[in-house]
Amino acid sequence: MADTRWLSDGEQEVWRAFVTMLGALNDQLDRQLQRDSNMPYTYYEILVVLSHAPDRQMRMSELAGLRGSSRSRLSHAVSRLEEAGWVERRECPTDKRGSLAVLTDKGFEALAEAAPGHVTAVREKLFDRLTPEQVKVLGEISVAVLEGLDPDKTLPGCQEAVRAEQAGSGAAH
Repeated sequence: MADTRWLSDGEQEVWRAFVTMLGALNDQLDRQLQRDSNMPYTYYEILVVLSHAPDRQMRMSELAGLRGSSRSRLSHAVSRLEEAGWVERRECPTDKRGSLAVLTDKGFEALAEAAPGHVTAVREKLFDRLTPEQVKVLGEISVAVLEGLDPDKTLPGCQEAVRAEQAGSGAAH
């Protein structure tokens, strides 16, 4: 393709470092949650999204979109969360074809128990390694990339990141 804007050597190095860092960070957060809470990172994120939803419930299709997941992958994850008693699936009262994922009290308790260890891991693996200025820049970068990826600001954390950026904190959730 003649019109392809190839990455410069410097951009290529940054890209590879970013992708490697993101994968390693997600892997370590997943291992910490598995070890300490017997919960995959993916399930933790589903519980977090539901915990912030009105009445701790959300349409399955909306939840899949917010998690950037296929409906079948989300359905499998919700089935596992149902087995644990952390989520219930209910019929959508306004659309009989749809269903809701509802965070149970047991699921909220599991999330509350997992959160301190997860936050500690995030702090140790990310924020403690950065200066306050780097945290601010990371927030600015995150907002800039999210605005390009999600112009409608539908992804979880996007609205919060933009508000934090506008308020001057720069910290993205």
